[in-house]
Amino acid sequence: MISLWLAAVLIFLGLAGGIAVGGGIIALFIVLDVIPRLAQVTSSYDKVHWYEGAMVSGAFVGTVADFYKWHIHGPWLVSGFVGLLNGVFIGLLAAALTEVLNVLPILAKRLQMQHYLLGLLLAMVFGKVAGSMFEFFIYTP
Repeated sequence: MISLWLAAVLIFLGLAGGIAVGGGIIALFIVLDVIPRLAQVTSSYDKVHWYEGAMVSGAFVGTVADFYKWHIHGPWLVSGFVGLLNGVFIGLLAAALTEVLNVLPILAKRLQMQHYLLGLLLAMVFGKVAGSMFEFFIYTP
């Protein structure tokens, strides 16, 4: 049986690690202005509080679901819809990061591909989709 001292240390380390990681993610979102930029792009700046609430709620529910190993059983369509929402979130986050850091224009200028910027973007998107499909459907660890 675990001692009370060891339990207290594990609880402290778990909370400290969670606060550090959560603080880092929030700092990333704040420094990069991801949510205000997303609201500006979608012309829904009046709904910024909804975006923030959705991010905090999603992080909390996702953490609890992972911690307690929740499983949702349902038709494949539900899993596909949840996967689509996850993909949209990751895609928007990557697009916001790319836009804030101006990665693509700098990359296109360095590679002297200013005229092929759309093709470069499409190649990145299709490569990401192909890699994701390979991981989900073919690769089995």
